[in-house]
Amino acid sequence: MKEHSTNTVAVLGGGAAGFFGAIACAEANPGLTVYLIEKTTKLLSKVRVSGGGRCNVTHHCFSPAQLVQHYPRGGKQLKEPFNEFGAQDTVRWFESRGVKLKTEADGRMFPVTDSSETIAQCLLDAAQRAGVRILLSTTAESIQPLPEGGFALTLTGAHARQLQVHKLLAATGGNPKSEGYNWLRALGHGIQEPVPSLFTFNVPQSPLKELMGVSVPHARVVLAGEKLDYEGPLLVTHWGVSGPAVLKLSAWGARRLHQLQYTGTALISWVPTHTEETLRQWLNVFRAEHGKKVVVSNPLFGLPQRLWRTLTEQAGIGAETRWNELLAKLQNRLIETLLRQPLAVRGKTTFKEEFVTCGGIPLSEVNLKTMESRRVPGLYFAGEVLDIDGITGGFNFQAAWTTGYLAGRAMAGR
Repeated sequence: MKEHSTNTVAVLGGGAAGFFGAIACAEANPGLTVYLIEKTTKLLSKVRVSGGGRCNVTHHCFSPAQLVQHYPRGGKQLKEPFNEFGAQDTVRWFESRGVKLKTEADGRMFPVTDSSETIAQCLLDAAQRAGVRILLSTTAESIQPLPEGGFALTLTGAHARQLQVHKLLAATGGNPKSEGYNWLRALGHGIQEPVPSLFTFNVPQSPLKELMGVSVPHARVVLAGEKLDYEGPLLVTHWGVSGPAVLKLSAWGARRLHQLQYTGTALISWVPTHTEETLRQWLNVFRAEHGKKVVVSNPLFGLPQRLWRTLTEQAGIGAETRWNELLAKLQNRLIETLLRQPLAVRGKTTFKEEFVTCGGIPLSEVNLKTMESRRVPGLYFAGEVLDIDGITGGFNFQAAWTTGYLAGRAMAGR
């Protein structure tokens, strides 16, 4: 069966960017036939697992100039797109469809239901109302540009057919393997080689191994010898360290860490508001006022008891030692441990369901006003297939909503 129409467009990929693009296109031009083609049996799988099943929809950052600062790749180029459709527009979009969002203390925004199904269902309902035709378990095996414009798609799977479309949106997500982008190379695009972003650090010989599950709300992680550091919550895991401080550092350092083969020394500051000088002064005052307190059993700086005990023991401080008995060299060791505890990083852990890649279609090859390819007329891009990635906190979804919206509107001829 062959279909051809100058009023037919197709979207490849049933994730956040694909859905937003398909809905924006169909709503802006109801006369179009819009196909959304998904190779698996599942739609919106990342939306469903994001934020521990709550879906971190966006971030409460309504200034485009500030919003772009959360993107290790693509930030500068996203300023104009965010002016067109930013975080506040996302909030309005969902609220106008009956889904209210709430802001948490760290700025992340979730549906008030605390359920990602609310977001997934909203998108599914909007697509259905707009008349988007969804083809599951279907792959575009071949994509051929047509001399007169548009593309001939050979679809295989559950909805096998020949389909000719006027415009095509690639919203196929990031791919950890370079060959996953070969179909785009075949259409004439360059590819920024993909490497992982947003991962945790493996520390096989971790001195914190017994502290699995211990977290601190504010630590600094520095990669020794590199201009890479980040502050934020830190979590000790059975394989090493995780939490926003590590994940965000991994995003900013994605390419450099790949070059280093994910080995190096992470220096943890458990008291990031202190310098060596201020920490020494603070401890000397505390020591003068509380000399009879036992060091090991009285945690300071709001650090968890188990963590404080481990850090003091690593500094060589005895279980019964009081502050007024503490040798200067042991206090110096404690200061060093609190400010620069070294962890030997030997690898990474990436959670597949929330996988983010750095890499994809170079933004220099895309018109950022419309998301149309500068190399292949009629081909558009949205989401993680582009060389755009944000740190954790709803920023990757915001890039998906923005690029999907702009692509969809442009494909609709609006």
